[in-house]
Amino acid sequence: MNWQVLSFSQLTTDSLYELLTLRTDIFVVEQACAYPELDGKDRHSQTLHVLGTDDGGRLLAYSRLLAPGLSYPQASIGRVAVAKAGRGQGLAQQLMQISIDSVLKTWPEAGIQIGAQEYLSHFYQGLHFVVNSEVYLEDGIPHLDMLFQGPTAQ
Repeated sequence: MNWQVLSFSQLTTDSLYELLTLRTDIFVVEQACAYPELDGKDRHSQTLHVLGTDDGGRLLAYSRLLAPGLSYPQASIGRVAVAKAGRGQGLAQQLMQISIDSVLKTWPEAGIQIGAQEYLSHFYQGLHFVVNSEVYLEDGIPHLDMLFQGPTAQ
């Protein structure tokens, strides 16, 4: 896997198209959830995009890193997605570790908060996130807010 952490201005037209396609395929089509996927946060000057591509350049994993104050008082990791072709290969774990490390290096004092789909809470707990909210519905899907309580950046 080839991993990149890029700002919006560093994305090529093709990589932007690919990441928006992946996010839409998973969050809108696969999860049958109509919601405003384009929320204006992708283009924020501090937003970072984590892209994992295979040797052929196919996007298999993606996450979006938001600066403190854009979604939560802390920095956040969201839009975590692994393409069907990349599932079962440990890419979600790799993606999240790169995302966590990138957030800790970019905003070392901010902390990390995520809004996780409830069914993935055990996955995120394995990455040192702890639940800090009751279950709530976001776009009809049960979610939990979680805070990172793990080690600092490597």
